[in-house]
Formats: sequence, structure tokens, C-alpha cells
Amino acid sequence: MDADLSALLRMEENMQIIIVGCGNVGTTLTEQLSEEGHNITVVDKDANKAEALANRFDVMGIVGNGASFSVQDEAGIADADLLIAVTTSDELNLLCCLIARKAAGCETIARVRNPIYNKEITHIKEELGLSMVINPEYAAATEIARLLKFPSAIKVDSFAKGRVDLLKCKINEGSVLNGRPLTYISSGLHCDVLICTVERGEEVFIPSGNFRLQEKDVISVVASAKKANDFFKKIGMTTNRIKNCMIIGGGETTYYLAKQLLPMGIEIKIIEQDKERCNELSELLPQAMVIFGDGTERNLLYEEGLPRAHSFVSWTNLDEENIMLSLFAKKVSKAKTITKVHRIAYDEIIDSLDLGSVLYPKNITAEYIIQYVRAKQNSIGSNIETLYQLIENKVEALEFRVQEKSELVGIPLMELKLKENLLIACINRKGNIITPGGQDTIEVNDTVVVVTTNRGFHDLKDILK
Repeated sequence: MDADLSALLRMEENMQIIIVGCGNVGTTLTEQLSEEGHNITVVDKDANKAEALANRFDVMGIVGNGASFSVQDEAGIADADLLIAVTTSDELNLLCCLIARKAAGCETIARVRNPIYNKEITHIKEELGLSMVINPEYAAATEIARLLKFPSAIKVDSFAKGRVDLLKCKINEGSVLNGRPLTYISSGLHCDVLICTVERGEEVFIPSGNFRLQEKDVISVVASAKKANDFFKKIGMTTNRIKNCMIIGGGETTYYLAKQLLPMGIEIKIIEQDKERCNELSELLPQAMVIFGDGTERNLLYEEGLPRAHSFVSWTNLDEENIMLSLFAKKVSKAKTITKVHRIAYDEIIDSLDLGSVLYPKNITAEYIIQYVRAKQNSIGSNIETLYQLIENKVEALEFRVQEKSELVGIPLMELKLKENLLIACINRKGNIITPGGQDTIEVNDTVVVVTTNRGFHDLKDILK
């Protein structure tokens, strides 16, 4: 049997994956990838971390330096399909990947955070033969920038290379949507958008056309930016452009965020309590206003104009600080608030607070990597282009590229026997975005967005019963 075909068949069953680094991202990846049936080995210098993860998820744990060939050998690098290096050191991650490539020729993914490397990421990727480089801070900044484009949205995910957005928002009290069936959106409001999920208390629905919405429902809407703004206007939600942003905390994410927002004409004010970092940011971001001070001081926030802020990002290293700051910003302003949270142990309490948009950096990083793993696992037929975990991982939104003719192609959607709790949310045909109806078909070279409560889809044909 051809070696490449043999490797491919092995990938379609499950993958041998080594994860170096047992921090937040390593833990999230281990949990999700082991759930999907992959064989996982975790490596960390800290014996307690490696053993805790091995026992918790029933995976193999190795104690040692992941950049050591003997440690990688013990972890089974010779049979590995993929090595993921997510330690706190960029250099160690790159060295782990380099050794793995030389030792076994397996696929490699490195977490690289330093802005110096970010400028040279394409060169590094090519020279070291990396399959993927992920920068968590840059990824988080991109997500925040997307949120600020849609002030009414709690969360924004993009598909079809940015042509389509999946936006989560809460139906206001007294909304025109209260008590209306989904069909009213097209028949009454004349909006070309699709509601693909509804959260009502603890329940999650993939709704049909006769499903009736209620105030306080949290809905996920699939639409282009223009059509989404039209929909938000018609249901009385804010669509005004954000003109300024106050950011508490001057870390790398803040730097990347400012670099994205300043060219959009958004005024940036950063409050940072490390004087040396303030000086660095002032040099790196001459168009931004950088304030040296404690962002948790009420008087300072008032002096710097929090009540007049259009958007407020609390991005310190302390969850408690971020939560408190966002609650305060909500109380004294009409700002769009975005809150950074590392730990998800208290997600039920966090959900009950009015924090606006809450971002978990480790989930953003894990999503990108899992998307890559799923795509590698099925290299024939329909590749996963994009994957997002929605509603505390209860729902997945996946974008598939149709690469060859299959049993789905050319058949009207109404004739396909689809699995329960699944919705075909969007078809992108050469840049033309189709909100699918029963008569529409899927064709070769389309990308198709599927939203489902079923987990672990790898191929578009998985949507069939």
C-alpha cells in the first residue's frame, strides 16, 4: 500500500497526537481531542501537571523537556501524526517542532506569541516546515475587532473568508421579534438572514421556521455584514459605528488590537500601570493615547472619560478585575463591553452577569488547532475550512469545502435526509452568498456552513442520516 494512502487511512480513523505544554491551552486541547477519539500523549517539565492531565483524561503523560529528542522518542514521535507545542516559551515551541520534523517528519503546530516573530511568521513557518503557527494574542485581538464592528453582537464568528458572519445577540424586552415565528423575519421584516440557534435559559434549539422567539432569547444570526446591520436596525438594536475604545491593560493583545482599530478611525485610549510598558506602547502606537495609571481606580476612569466611551475592553491578567471593570463600565456608560476571562470554572456565574461579550483566550487558540486537526483527518472530499465552538461547546458551526462530487451534490436540500438538530446555514458559491432554501443545491467548489448540536463532524457527508 502507498505510504501516503496508508497515513491518510490512519488519519481518517484517529490520530496519534503529542501535546507539549500542559497549561490552559494544552488542557483544553487534550480534553477536546481525546473526546474525539484521538490518541493523546502530553509532555511537560512539571510532573504534577503532566500526571494530573494524564489521570483526568486517561491519556499518556510524559515528564520532561519536549525539545529533547529522547523525551519525544519516549512520547512516540516515530508514530506520531501531529505534534502541538503550546508551552509558555516561543523558542521552546519552535525547537520542539523542528526536532519533531527532523525526527519523524510529522505535522507540527507551534504557539508563537512574541510580536517580533509575528512580523516574520511566514518565513519561520516555511523555514522550519511548520504546518501551522498560532498567535493567541493576535487571534484574540482579531476577535475583539470583529465584535466592535457589530455593537449589538455578543459574539461574532466569520465564514467564507469574511463575507459571512455568525452573530450572537440577545432579544431586547419589548422587541418586535417577541412571540413571532422565524418566518416573520423574511415575510414581515423582509430581512435575508438566518437564525440558526436559540438559547432559552438552559435549553438550546436549532429552530425550524415555525419556532416562536421570545424576549431575552439569545439568538445566533448568519448573514453578510450589510444584511446583518439591516436586520439589527429593523429590530431596534444599535448599529452606530464605534468611534472610540478604552482598553485596560497594555499587553500584546492590546497592541495587536490597537494596530487593527486605529486604521479604522477608532480613537484608542490604553490604561496601563507598568511605566516601562507605557513608554513602549507610546513608541509602538504613536496615534494611541497611553495613560500610566491603575485602571481599577474609579476616579481615573471618570477622568479619562469612561461615561462617554463607545467601547470598553477589560484585558488585565486577573479575571476578577476584568469582571468588576466591565460591570462598572456597564453601570456608568453605554459602552460595548468586552471581558477577558481565563478560567471557565465559574462560567455559570459569569453567564448570569451582564458583562457584554466574554472572551476565553485559550478557547480561541484551541478552536484554530482543532479546526486544523479535523481538516487533516479528512483530506479527501470535503475539508473543514472553519470551525467554531458555540454555546459552551454545545453547538458547532463548521464550514466545509466541497472538493469532489458526492451523494450530496446537485440534490435539492429538501430531498436530503439530514440528521436531527442540524441546519445548513449558508452556501458560498464563488463569492455569491446563498441563504439556503429547500430548492437550493450544494455543488462542487462550494463552501457550506453547517450548524449542529452533533459533535465531531469531519466531512460534509456526516450531515446525512
